[in-house]
Amino acid sequence: MQSEPVEFFCSSLDTDRTMHKYITEIIGTFFLVLTVGLTGNPLAIGCALMVMVYMGGHISGAHYNPAVTLAVFLRGRLPASEVAPYMAAQLIGAVSAGLFFYVCKSTTFAAAPAADAGLGAALLVEVIFTFALALVVLNTATSRETEGNSYFGLAIGFTVVVAAFAGGGISGGAFNPAVGVGPMIIDGVLGAGPLGHIWLYIVGPLAGGALAAYTFRVQHPDGD
Repeated sequence: MQSEPVEFFCSSLDTDRTMHKYITEIIGTFFLVLTVGLTGNPLAIGCALMVMVYMGGHISGAHYNPAVTLAVFLRGRLPASEVAPYMAAQLIGAVSAGLFFYVCKSTTFAAAPAADAGLGAALLVEVIFTFALALVVLNTATSRETEGNSYFGLAIGFTVVVAAFAGGGISGGAFNPAVGVGPMIIDGVLGAGPLGHIWLYIVGPLAGGALAAYTFRVQHPDGD
């Protein structure tokens, strides 16, 4: 009988720790997406991601991106039971940022491919640069060979800077389903914006994340 209060306390503590992860994912994704909306500047966006990664890396792993969550899961560093809650938290953060932007600016924003870019090209850009981002995350933040390093946030943030400068003018530069979908939901509800490209920012980044997880296993054939 004496063990029951201890078991209840431990169970409650585990629940609190899990909630801390999801809250951190909401906060980090919120500030990332809000920076995208308010500035659109690749350097500012990359720096926002960098500081949020350092803020939450030790709590949740600082994914802030469903494609990264998928990659980390496929890499074997996230339980299957946490994948959907992580992604839900990231979407909540992104939708909240889109709503906050509307309150501040009385308008909405959403990613969209360039008018002169074909959908195939936009999709490939989302795939390949999300692949780069997720592969950097896996190698700098989940590998034993780089464990304890202090540069992982810089590497992740500046991967987004490169991606936004190189591919943003083609695909709209989401490289993250939360960045693509969250503001688009607010844009569709409050700004009457089209949702026709929403699939692009789901399929492309998730495919890139999955490809990164496979590539990581090829890079580390003996396990890591």
